Amino acid sequence: MKETKIITDTALAAQDILLGNVVAIPTETVYGLAASIFNESALKDIFKIKGRPQTSPLIVHIGRKDQVQGLCTNVPDVAYELMDAFWPGPLTLLLPKKDVVSHTITSGLNRVGVRMPAHPVALELLQKCRVPLSAPSANPFCSISPTTSAHVFNYFNGKLGYILEGGACSVGLESTIIGFEEGKCVVYRQGCACLSDIEKITGPVTLYGESTSTSSAPGMLKRHYAPRTPLVFCPVNLADCVEKHQGKKVGVLSFSGADGIKSTNVAISLALSSVANEDEAAQNLYASLHYLDSLGLDVIITAPMPHTTIGNAINDRLKRASAL
Repeated sequence: MKETKIITDTALAAQDILLGNVVAIPTETVYGLAASIFNESALKDIFKIKGRPQTSPLIVHIGRKDQVQGLCTNVPDVAYELMDAFWPGPLTLLLPKKDVVSHTITSGLNRVGVRMPAHPVALELLQKCRVPLSAPSANPFCSISPTTSAHVFNYFNGKLGYILEGGACSVGLESTIIGFEEGKCVVYRQGCACLSDIEKITGPVTLYGESTSTSSAPGMLKRHYAPRTPLVFCPVNLADCVEKHQGKKVGVLSFSGADGIKSTNVAISLALSSVANEDEAAQNLYASLHYLDSLGLDVIITAPMPHTTIGNAINDRLKRASAL
């Protein structure tokens, strides 16, 4: 078993990636398992380390916008407008791929997801690697996404050589994924990129439906982002849901507090934001789930967030985390 080290040296991380290894890296969304897109063996190692089926495509991360031209073909003008407006940042564009992009990355599909991360450490690493990197979330398949190096270490100690330290992720949710079908903009995965701002560029968008077995884009499987502890997503009265779990050790996760719940079986109640701030709620979501999952609870119960861009993105993650 190799010794996993948490490092701050981007040159060392780049060197290890170019030698054909997988390195955990920070982005503003979540930590990812990074490998060169031109190293087929390393790409396959990502799937092995995560236990991820090869039917689930990967996202390609770039350090410069002009790298899109080497990876993609028939890029619509509106995609370039979105790049100018949102990159670097948590927006992935699903575009027709060139042959240089391995089918391992796209799970045999003819489109590839590309984004330019906003994290300074990720961008520095990409500049030093000088090649695009595939970097899905650094967690076992379908488990809670990692937003700190400690989360990654707890998952993969002994399975990676290096984890590149970048602090807690500032966004905390996976990127919004957008593609284009018959000239229309389709949102495949909701994230923190504001849909109203996107629609100023694209016109009205369409939300793509769920998939239960295969994926047109990353993060679309019915069950995903899930803690080991059973999670109940309660669409109605939160207190009533708690009462249905009498005799169990319950953890409650809410947007800004659940003061009205006084059940004696609630072991802990966490608020994603004490000031009802949606950006803060997104940033705290996965860290809160990791913490609750460590407490030996019988069940975690949560309620829907406000129906805004960020709130809907959080609700999407919680619904998938609660799916059986």
